[in-house]
Amino acid sequence: MESVRLLALAAQEGWRVHHMDVKSAFLNGDLKEEVYVHQPPGFAIPGKEGKVLRLHKALYGLRQAPRVWIGFEQSTHEAAIYWWGSGGNALLVGVYVNDLVITSIKDAEVVAFKEEMKATF
Repeated sequence: MESVRLLALAAQEGWRVHHMDVKSAFLNGDLKEEVYVHQPPGFAIPGKEGKVLRLHKALYGLRQAPRVWIGFEQSTHEAAIYWWGSGGNALLVGVYVNDLVITSIKDAEVVAFKEEMKATF
């Protein structure tokens, strides 16, 4: 539903909509808080099976993953929508796993964002 609202806003404002698939997006974000996970089955350290591992990087499915790699503010109304900037430079990104729907007041902002994403991921 969040992406529908994002698309509706873009249509109402006459903004162009872009799509981007980022293959390794969530594997590159540095975590700011301490996050621990159980050792995955088949990868447990012999003799230390009951221990947990501290994550330094985000993983797929981790709640913190979208927040750490984008660096934007999460919408208070829509959990999967992130924004950057304000006024005439607002850039909105809808996130579903590693698929992005991107829109902005200025096409140059979208182009710059996509180039940065390509260079990073």
